[in-house]
Amino acid sequence: MKQTDLFSYNNYPYNSGGNPVKRFLWYYVNALVFKSSLFPFYAFKIFLLRLFGAKIGREVEIKPCVNIKYPWWLTIGNEVWIGENVWIDCLVPITIGNNVCISQGAVLLTGSHNYKKPSFDLITKEVILEDGVWIGAFAIINAGVMAASHAVLTSGSVATKNLEAYSIYQGNPAVKIRSRIID
Repeated sequence: MKQTDLFSYNNYPYNSGGNPVKRFLWYYVNALVFKSSLFPFYAFKIFLLRLFGAKIGREVEIKPCVNIKYPWWLTIGNEVWIGENVWIDCLVPITIGNNVCISQGAVLLTGSHNYKKPSFDLITKEVILEDGVWIGAFAIINAGVMAASHAVLTSGSVATKNLEAYSIYQGNPAVKIRSRIID
């Protein structure tokens, strides 16, 4: 029986999209400004994200202690709220539509590993949150998941498959529990 051999790890075809200097600078900007509670100023955070290549709409609120990996892969629409301690793991593109709420402690993942290979190779897939989506506190969106318009992933739930429009999902793995009706 074969065993995992992390020495032979291969992250091909992954490419962070940023040169080493850019990644180095972002590491410290992220640590000092975004992951910290010392800079609660939304406009300054938006300025820095744009400086590093993110596409950001208007009226975006990014709370303290948010971890963003590689903002050059990040697109955020208008009127978006990102709560405390959210982790946005942009190994490849993450697209967040308009009027999206990502509650505290939620995680958006774009990477995983191939557990079938001894080298534990990296697997990356985009994440898309369409307009009006709400990701509940401490919920997880896994790589390759698309949350369609106005879908809800409840607190603590784990999305492993696409979420249908105007639907509410709960559990691990998340399953549709009812339709979302907005009065």
